[in-house]
Amino acid sequence: MNVDVRAILPHRYPFLMVDAFVSQDGDAFECVKNVSHGEPYFQGHFPEEPVMPGVLILEALAQAAAVGLSVREGAAETGSVGYLAAVDGAKFRRKVVPGDRLRLTGEILLFRRGLCKVAARALVGDEVAAEATLSFVYAR
Repeated sequence: MNVDVRAILPHRYPFLMVDAFVSQDGDAFECVKNVSHGEPYFQGHFPEEPVMPGVLILEALAQAAAVGLSVREGAAETGSVGYLAAVDGAKFRRKVVPGDRLRLTGEILLFRRGLCKVAARALVGDEVAAEATLSFVYAR
């Protein structure tokens, strides 16, 4: 399935954190973020040992969840915007560094009346880098 992430997300460089949609299977989704040396945050986030900030990994997961939900609902261009409302149980298990390919996966646990809850994981290869349960409120 060919999905244009930019048609779904309102974010643009340097804050667009999803490079591509990979798959959707029922409530499960996967997107990717290729973490490059040129990311602007690496200039100041440990220049001698660049590490992707945890909050930006969570942001990438939130953006991937919005893409996954939009694809699942068949509403790739509805104009709805999801606002992050809560982050529960966030855990960071591995550094994400330049050159990593971040797999942004998740399962949509709830979506009704503009409320959404997603169990999300960021992986490098098969190794979990971060995980959290994310809640969103959707508005036009």
